[in-house]
Parts: sequence; C-alpha cells; structure tokens
Amino acid sequence: MEDQPVIFEKREQTAWIYLNRPEDMNAISKTLILALGNAIDQAEEDEDVRVVVLSGKGKAFCAGADLKELMQDLNEAPRKEPGLLDTVEGVFGKLQRLTKPLIAALNGITLAGGLELAMTADIVVASEKAKIGDAHANFGVLPGAGGAVKLPRKIGVNRAKYLLFTGDFITAAEMKEFGFVHEVVHEDELEQTVQTIANKISKKSPLVLRKMKQLVTDGLEQPLEIALKQELLSLKTHTQSYDMAEGLAAFTEKRKPEFKGY
Repeated sequence: MEDQPVIFEKREQTAWIYLNRPEDMNAISKTLILALGNAIDQAEEDEDVRVVVLSGKGKAFCAGADLKELMQDLNEAPRKEPGLLDTVEGVFGKLQRLTKPLIAALNGITLAGGLELAMTADIVVASEKAKIGDAHANFGVLPGAGGAVKLPRKIGVNRAKYLLFTGDFITAAEMKEFGFVHEVVHEDELEQTVQTIANKISKKSPLVLRKMKQLVTDGLEQPLEIALKQELLSLKTHTQSYDMAEGLAAFTEKRKPEFKGY
C-alpha cells in the first residue's frame, strides 16, 4: 500500500482518499491522477459511501503538478494517448461531477494544482500547519484547472489576484478569514474533526444531499429568478420521494429517520 500513488480507505460510510507521494509533496503525476480517478469512481459507485474525503500523506496535501514530468510530457512528440494536462482535465471533471459531498482535509502544503484540487471540494478543513497559495506565477506557468477562474469566486477578486500575482503562500487561518477554509484545527485533530463532520453528513438523506449539491452548483451559474424556479421545481418532484416521506414520518413519530436515498 505504501507504494501506491493513491490510498483508498473506507471508514463507516466515508471514503478516505489519500494522495501518496509524500517524498514528492504529493505532486500530481500521470500515475497519481489516474489512480485518483479510479478512486473517485470507486467512491461514487459504492452506494454505502455517503461522503468522500480527499487528503494527503506526509507534509503536503499537494504541491501541484510534477513539473519534471510536465516538462518531459511537453517535450515529447505528439502521441495518441492523453498527456498529463489532458488526464488532469478528465479527473478534475470527475471531481466536479461527483454527486456525493466532498471534503478536502488539508494536512499540509497546498499549492498551485493542489489548491485547484482543494477547490473541487464542498467543504475544506485544514491543519494549522497548512500553507496555501497559487504559486503558478513563481514558475512562469498559467493555472489550468481553475486557479484563475474559480479562486476569485471562492475568496473574492482582489484577494485572488493578490495570491495569483504574488505567488505568496498564506496560512490556513487567513484562508478561513477569506471564507475558503471552514475550520482550522491542530494537525493531530484533523482526521477526527473531518470524520466527525462526515459522520454528521452521512446521517442525512443521500438523495437530498445529491440534489442540494446540484442545486448549489447550477444556481451559481444561473440568474436568481431561474435558479429559484429550478429549486421549487426540484422540491415539487422531491415530495414524491421515499426519503421525504420517511423524514416527515420520523419527525411525527419522534424517532431518527432511516433514509434510503430514493
């Protein structure tokens, strides 16, 4: 397991996915990103998994793309199989389409592609030792997975431009002030804190969670009037679901609901 670029562990109804190249700061190689894609598929397809957590082994969450491999990839002659950038695009697309709540547990350094990876999460919890930044400009590289597009939407335009232009690393506490990080904890408490959040979410209706996540995603890209109409339409359809009937029955009977996800 130590030799695997990605480690998949299931704890209760939570899938923990670890990037596992600690000696390389969990830099994104083609082998790692393909393994990550397979782990995401596994978590998505397992009906018992209600929440997915993405974290890293060692001192880094992810320091971005493996620049040596990227240089080698760009210098090679054209070939039929997708290169590193195309492979990253495909896997990040899977993360964006993941129907289950995704928590990023930032255990350490989170830079460039690592920050872009963290931005695919619905909730971000960070160790107090985590350092977070864009860093692309430090190496004359442009973001390619949301750094310049999603970061302003997450923390505001001016703050995003500062991080993009300077390449500075800032603390998890500062990112919490910016609204990107939900909670900052001691490094020894990171996994337990995240598991507690995951367990709380796991008790909710998976159908509601899936629909809520889609409504939020779609609503951010729609005019308010259209988004509100879509939300009401979704609610009307949802009234016919088992989970809503079960939730209301449990409320009336003063018991805990047993949701089934349909």
